[in-house]
Amino acid sequence: MNKQYKQLMKGQSRGFTIIEVVLVLAIAGLIFLMVFIALPALQRGQRDAQRKEDLSRVSVQMTNYLSSTRGSVPTSADGLANFVRGFLKGTDNQTAGDEYTDPNGNPYTVRFSQAPTDIGQVGYYPKSNCDISADEGVKTSNAARDFALTIKLESQNAPYCLDNKS
Repeated sequence: MNKQYKQLMKGQSRGFTIIEVVLVLAIAGLIFLMVFIALPALQRGQRDAQRKEDLSRVSVQMTNYLSSTRGSVPTSADGLANFVRGFLKGTDNQTAGDEYTDPNGNPYTVRFSQAPTDIGQVGYYPKSNCDISADEGVKTSNAARDFALTIKLESQNAPYCLDNKS
């Protein structure tokens, strides 16, 4: 029987069947689909992580500002403008310098006592602390040195908040 089988197979070429080819293509398609679905979420997460790191850097600069002004935070839009121009190397009263740019490539805009409404905006709140139960994510404080910073992230509706207590 082995001899007969070899004679039958002698005229046929060896290769993959159509079912094997379709199965391999289907598996490869599923892998590509999973990668293309997961990739935007990963990129969004990386951009948000960069924004949180940038907000931390702004917080460090605000702490440096506190040291140079003997512990007083900017309590007006003009005071915030001095901070932006001096410590964030800003080009105008609200726009931070080149070292503080959003992952999308635009410089951050610092807003006085206003929640960020768009990506790339930072909200600054004097005499405030973070509070997730509050509407804007901050609550007022009696301490003169307290401040809170908020930033809008792509992955959540409420702004991310960072204060000098955290």
